[in-house]
Amino acid sequence: MNRKICVVTGTRAEFGLLRWLMQEIKDAPDLTLQVVATGMHLSPEYGHTYHEIEQAGFAIDHKVEMLLGANSATAITKSIGLGTIGFADAYASLQPDLLVVLGDRFELLAAVTAALIAGIPVAHLHGGETTEGAFDEAIRHSITKMSHLHFVAAADYARRVIQLGEQPERVFNVGGLGIDAIKRTRLLDRQALEAALDFKLGSRNLLVTFHPVTLDKQSSANQMSAMLAALDELEDTHLIFTMPNADTGGHELAAMLEDFTRSRPHTRLHTSLGQLRYLSCLQFVDGVVGNSSSGLAEAPSMHIGTVNIGDRQKGRLSASSVIHCEPDLGSICTALQQLYHPAFRATLPLTVNPYGDGGASEKIVDVIKNWPLEGLVKKRFYDLPL
Repeated sequence: MNRKICVVTGTRAEFGLLRWLMQEIKDAPDLTLQVVATGMHLSPEYGHTYHEIEQAGFAIDHKVEMLLGANSATAITKSIGLGTIGFADAYASLQPDLLVVLGDRFELLAAVTAALIAGIPVAHLHGGETTEGAFDEAIRHSITKMSHLHFVAAADYARRVIQLGEQPERVFNVGGLGIDAIKRTRLLDRQALEAALDFKLGSRNLLVTFHPVTLDKQSSANQMSAMLAALDELEDTHLIFTMPNADTGGHELAAMLEDFTRSRPHTRLHTSLGQLRYLSCLQFVDGVVGNSSSGLAEAPSMHIGTVNIGDRQKGRLSASSVIHCEPDLGSICTALQQLYHPAFRATLPLTVNPYGDGGASEKIVDVIKNWPLEGLVKKRFYDLPL
């Protein structure tokens, strides 16, 4: 029987992680790939990144418009409501046999809620992780409880999903999907990357991504201000910024970045780098700075350092290449000094990524091709042994 596998993607970063899994599904003779694009992909403000999905060779079967112009708490909540309505229509049209979602964003909460009511089984990727500084933490665990097959990136995360009451035989430790992207993507050389960025790299370079911290007492803007002040003190360093996600307070952060980069020729701001340019940047920068999960999940495989600021990623497994710091000027400056210290840099070639060494896509497809779907939506709560 040919199974229709529906993959939902709402952001540039998430699609970068899903891309090779989508290719595996598309290439499998007994699977049919369905793609639903939503969220930031459909927004001109975030670069209409659904074009990247099409340029990678995937047809988009349905688009779910859900983002409102504002990104206040009220607007995000209303977006979830709009998304739930849109996904209900998408599933009625596509009739998928299995839904595949990755991560913890609010767009996926809408997607999985609609699937739950429609009786569509869900495969959830990268569950069991913790991010104590964002409401994504609660969304991720909620999606776990509405999902039926679980593909996690590490043994610790598998244990956590089981702790949430999921049956152990439905939890698969496959490693991180980002490592597949690094291994499979033919990266740009320095000259081609500079042409693609329209930006000359310097003797020192940093890649910077800072997203809103939706649960911190200290505002995202204050943390961003401290980070920018610390970066401004660096000498002979070129800075490549990517825009923050469409989360609460994201517009304010975007405006701060636009103001900062406007008057500094050694900086460049990109709405979206896309996977190829982003991974290519990792080859040539001295480190990743900010609070993006990529600094913990992908950067260690490229043997570069990460300065992880604040609590947004607190609780995630991290390699020895990750320097954690508080979101204040002094702490960030100290962390940047450590990033460039010869003793620290000497350890980077020995970095071991806790998210594995690749192969997640093939492992996931092997399960979704063969796992019985009949009766999958009925779940029995797994109680841990006393």
